[in-house]
Amino acid sequence: MGRNDGTHVTDILPASGSVTRVNPTSARLYVPTGPDKGRGASVDNRPVLVGADPSCELVLADRSVSRKHAEVRREREFVIVRDLGSTNGTFYRDARVVEVSVPLGEEIAFGKTRVRVLPEEVAVEARPHIADRLGPLVGSDIRMREIFTLIEDIGDSEVTVVVEGETGTGKELVAKAIHEHSNRRGAPMVVFDCANQPKDLIESALFGHIKGAFTGATAPRAGSFQRADGSTIFLDELGEFGLELQPKLLRVLEAREIQKVGGDGYEPVDVRIIAATNRNLRQEVRAGRFREDLYYRLAVVKIQLPPLRDRTSDIPLLVEHFIQRNGASCSIDPGSYAKLMAYDWPGNVRELKNVVDRAAALNRGKTNIDLAQYVQPEDLSPRPAHEPTAEPDLSMSFKEAKGRVVSDFESRYIERLLRQHKNNISVAAREAGIDRKHFKDLMRKYGIEARPGDSDP
Repeated sequence: MGRNDGTHVTDILPASGSVTRVNPTSARLYVPTGPDKGRGASVDNRPVLVGADPSCELVLADRSVSRKHAEVRREREFVIVRDLGSTNGTFYRDARVVEVSVPLGEEIAFGKTRVRVLPEEVAVEARPHIADRLGPLVGSDIRMREIFTLIEDIGDSEVTVVVEGETGTGKELVAKAIHEHSNRRGAPMVVFDCANQPKDLIESALFGHIKGAFTGATAPRAGSFQRADGSTIFLDELGEFGLELQPKLLRVLEAREIQKVGGDGYEPVDVRIIAATNRNLRQEVRAGRFREDLYYRLAVVKIQLPPLRDRTSDIPLLVEHFIQRNGASCSIDPGSYAKLMAYDWPGNVRELKNVVDRAAALNRGKTNIDLAQYVQPEDLSPRPAHEPTAEPDLSMSFKEAKGRVVSDFESRYIERLLRQHKNNISVAAREAGIDRKHFKDLMRKYGIEARPGDSDP
């Protein structure tokens, strides 16, 4: 159903499950603006008529539209649009066309009416896997086991995948599991962290450059896409990928070729793309920070990883897994699990791993360790997210009171995250999803210093 609030993106189907995928056999036409705003029609492999005639599947009242203006059908990753001799023409990318293949996420104009071509996202019903682990992934929660089954189902296909989830939920592990179940597993997966690259060098790092392309380019360089040729590339934190580079990524998806910085021609690449982000890409599209057509080309399958607080029953299993992998000679007091399961784990599985590693390192050969003591005491009595830190001071203006709450949150968050990552500013900034310089500015603002031993001043 189309939205009528003027936003650029249409939610075809609310994706409430852990996994959604683009329906490969159908699409939807949707009118975002103009006199026919909100109208739409489903499209499959049978021709759908667009025009002013009431017999058309998509009826447009716009007087620039002919009675039977065009026909549209779905074919693989495109919709095929054929003009039926209309008076005012059919246009794609401002060029009048007779017949054209339009990728999902783009627009076609019938007369003066612009129509978006949208995929239909459907929830994937997957049976829970019988095992509680798959490759590097561990979990007995039903949502995790459904994801395990899906990974096996799509592993040897070539579909692109987007993995969404909070920081520390294991998005890279999902990518590794998909790669290990693919026909490309004979070659190593290439990981490219979009958030940890200098903005002026990210294009070169990803696509490569030729000699002399810019100051300092004294030799040609192969980018991550070339190094992943014949394998899988994992684009971590894709939400940080700038709008100016998104068309080049779209070209890789559509044409399977790259253009090096400073290069004139294009070079073919054979890669499978898996992307991950801690942002909601649909919301990023609405905000104008991510291209809609690129989103739909990437999110052929979209996996939403649950945060650890929503699968706390997995904590004992994960703790034992981390102890075994560590080769630690210690054991955990089962009585500590109740406290661990009451904590909301803002750092998710990664934070739990850090707690286990810390406890194991300090308690070699010991038994019945109270693991809860290795989480900061205040963390074990979490407040509901809606509960304020203190009663508001009504003598202050709203702006002043809000500023005090924000300052309290920022200072506590920055210091805790920095200590959690052993005073490594770069790592803490990356986990916070903010620029390292901004992170250091916040440290100075609140008088937070890296403790002795910090190797990242």
